[in-house]
Amino acid sequence: MKRVAVLTSGGDAPGMNAALRAVVRVGATQGLEVIGVRQGYTGLIGGQLQPLGPRDVAGIIHLGGTMLGSARSQEFRTPEGRDCALRVLGQNRVDGLVVIGGNGSLSGAHALSQTGFPVIGVASTIDNDVNGADITIGVDTALNTALEAIDRLKTTASSHQRAFVVEVMGRAHGYLALMAGIAGGADVVVIPEVESDPDDVAVALRGAYTRGKRHAMVVVAEGAKWNAAALADYFAHHRERIGFELRATILGHVQRGGGPGAFDRLLASRTAAAAVERLVAGEAGIFTALVKGVVAALPLERVITPKPPPDPDLVRLATLLAR
Repeated sequence: MKRVAVLTSGGDAPGMNAALRAVVRVGATQGLEVIGVRQGYTGLIGGQLQPLGPRDVAGIIHLGGTMLGSARSQEFRTPEGRDCALRVLGQNRVDGLVVIGGNGSLSGAHALSQTGFPVIGVASTIDNDVNGADITIGVDTALNTALEAIDRLKTTASSHQRAFVVEVMGRAHGYLALMAGIAGGADVVVIPEVESDPDDVAVALRGAYTRGKRHAMVVVAEGAKWNAAALADYFAHHRERIGFELRATILGHVQRGGGPGAFDRLLASRTAAAAVERLVAGEAGIFTALVKGVVAALPLERVITPKPPPDPDLVRLATLLAR
């Protein structure tokens, strides 16, 4: 193997640049020529390739986002789109591909690997929804961003004796909301994997009010049926059921922005370096991630199966601590 390509795909995550840097620099130590693909799979189909050397990735480890850019590609989901991508790789004499991204991006990597082309993924998404991975690149930074917002909102909530509903990202997975809720001292956590309704939320908020708390906090995952907008609308007509005046805050894409923390820089560097080394060793059809505390490789076909719900003990802990 002499030449490998690398792309970042899907939603950006803090630490993607650190992963890209590791691919380029570890690749150089292995005698590889590394080619960067701009704008994810869309750029791969369109032939947006550029050589990357160690100096090209200097000064990016602390930056959020991705210097290569990212995009979602409907065309790549089709056999014709993947055939086009393979032609581009062949025309540019690329021997292997590293894909840095989340569940959708790694599903694309799996589809490409099924053609026989050597592909290795690096799990990177703030949603933490990649099956088999303990925690993916970007999650820790996004969690701390959400936690800072929750702490700030609790200050103003206490001043005005209000309840806040804070919505965090995560698509259909509730990991980010659950962890933010526990760490942020939420009175209620609402996630897609656990059945909930406004009556349950109302009981918890009323309980906080009758216990004399000066504020209350609900953390909800964006993928939950009763998200922030739905809960705010419901309690706008049932304020008497909760005691507090309620406000909704949707954190949105602010969680994906900003530079990565130490954990994500280290995780990105380790998993991306392992991906390159395994690709050089002849492995393919896998992705690297943190599994039970160590960097491991899992088959790409794992990403096709949804990740199991969060640990029930953590869900129980969130309830126990809300007193």
